[in-house]
Amino acid sequence: MKEFKNRFSAGSAQDAYKYLGSFLKGNTATFRVWAPNAESVAVVGDFNSWDPVSDIMKNIGYGIWEKKINGLKNYDVYKYAVTGRDGRTVLKSDPYARHYETAPANASKLYNSCYKWNDEEWQTSKKSKNIYESPVNIYEVHAGSWKHFEGGNTYDYVTLARELAKYVKKMNYTHIELLPVTEYPFEGSWGYQVSGYFAPTSRYGTPDDFKKFVDIMHENNIGVILDWVPAHFPKDEFGLYRFDGTPCYEYADPRKGEHKEWGTVVFDYARPEVKSFLVSSAVFWLKEYHADGLRVDAVASMLYLDYGRQGGEWVPNSYGGRENLEAVEFLKAVNTAAFAADPSVMMIAEESTAWPLVTKPPHDGGLGFNFKWNMGWMNDMLRYMSLDPYFRKDNHDCLTFSFFYAFSENFVLPISHDEVVHGKCSMIEKMPGEYDMKFASLRAFYAYMAAHPGKKLLFMGQEFAQFIEWNYKNQLDWLLLDYAAHKNMQKYVAELNGFYLKNPEFWQIDYSWDGFGWISNDDNTQSIISFRRIDKKGNEIITVCNFVPVSRENYRIGIPKKGTYRRVFCSQSTKYGGSEPAGVKSYKSESIPMHGFENSVVIDIPAMSVSYYKLSPAKKQKSNK
Repeated sequence: MKEFKNRFSAGSAQDAYKYLGSFLKGNTATFRVWAPNAESVAVVGDFNSWDPVSDIMKNIGYGIWEKKINGLKNYDVYKYAVTGRDGRTVLKSDPYARHYETAPANASKLYNSCYKWNDEEWQTSKKSKNIYESPVNIYEVHAGSWKHFEGGNTYDYVTLARELAKYVKKMNYTHIELLPVTEYPFEGSWGYQVSGYFAPTSRYGTPDDFKKFVDIMHENNIGVILDWVPAHFPKDEFGLYRFDGTPCYEYADPRKGEHKEWGTVVFDYARPEVKSFLVSSAVFWLKEYHADGLRVDAVASMLYLDYGRQGGEWVPNSYGGRENLEAVEFLKAVNTAAFAADPSVMMIAEESTAWPLVTKPPHDGGLGFNFKWNMGWMNDMLRYMSLDPYFRKDNHDCLTFSFFYAFSENFVLPISHDEVVHGKCSMIEKMPGEYDMKFASLRAFYAYMAAHPGKKLLFMGQEFAQFIEWNYKNQLDWLLLDYAAHKNMQKYVAELNGFYLKNPEFWQIDYSWDGFGWISNDDNTQSIISFRRIDKKGNEIITVCNFVPVSRENYRIGIPKKGTYRRVFCSQSTKYGGSEPAGVKSYKSESIPMHGFENSVVIDIPAMSVSYYKLSPAKKQKSNK
């Protein structure tokens, strides 16, 4: 214990959950909690009639309090009665608890896991896979609103896992990403205001139920990424806020310690014990719940002292700058710990600025993530796609600019929950024009996204063109699948995802210019671009995008190799509800220079479409022998 306390107080503990919290052995429970400025701490619960003097804890040094209590069992409810120096006693839930009452109740529960994992095959295969050279296509899910039982109740973890795994496999996604399932009090936060950093929310079942959820996903070869929120926490009295009567987990100075627009407070990244707490939480989800990745929320809010603040509302760092140097060091530490726990982990930064080297290791001056959400691409493309096609020619850079920095980081291209709420409209409603035009535009956008360098992420419901914004209170509008346009869109996304999975040209070299080459990026007058994606064997897919509702006949593009080019996928195919007859079209090259290539090919480009072309293998000459 002494060795742990030394590491904990130095900020180097990565396993604090093994020492702090509650531990049940037989019918004896041991409780330990960090409350450095408390005058006294007691364990209270049903077992002692919530009496704050029955089970007083002992301060065992380093701000840690301890108590053993006999006669307890699994699921017994408890809190800590923490008395501050002001004499005020507040009932606090356990920051390290493995289980909690179901919201709106908020007490902690004793919990011993007895789960036996069945994902050895998944773990073995994951270790042998190079994630950077593998297809990654993520389906982002809010557990409480994907689908409900007939009576309107939300699915439990196990039911959700079984139904979701079947659907995700059918739709050809490789991973799911769950909005935060760490315990949280307020439904309207969607889980982003966390109160329990070591417990899956009890809304959908027990901790072992959630382990079963992950197991089922892995049995179906689906990776699980969890949203994780170390940027801030809520001010609920029962939670981390002023835990020992003083700013304990949060910065004391409100100029550093508050996000006024969110109504939350900021972790004190300079405090070693807080660093140990957060790093241990990240490691906990990787080791105890076999998560394959963590998407770290609101990284920009951590990096900048002036984030969401006006002049005079923030304090510069010791060099006079706006960077939160303590948060930078914390992010390096948590990423280092995560990769030590699981070298194959995906650590994904939701970072919305141009902070350098986000996905480079700390020893190279980076933050240590291995992926970053490409928010610039997302903002540019959503703006571009929402424009009337007539005006797209004057905004061509929105379409092309992201390619020029596509390999500066390891990117994920996100169309997330944040883009389909709060008056931003669903994806289909962002598209201009009449009904058919909206669907054609959305199909084209998804095909462009599939071909663009970077891993992919799409929020639930957008795969079948849900018209209304996402509402966390309701399940998705599955009834829309009774209508041909939405059924066709779902089929389209499934087949597009399948094409992506089967063609390494789209993902094998996602991190280098070796996997990409322009054909034409300057035909803004017709809103057409064309480019190459290349795999390690030199195989290519040529992508041609037309973002206006006008077909282009006899359009010439340069090609790297002479031969016959087959159109192997078209977003405007009639089988998806478009106007272009289904089937493969072939085009023979000519020795006419174009776009810097010695050869070219003349193609017909359907209106509002994205098409993929492959070079047909040359026919072998018959032997004369």
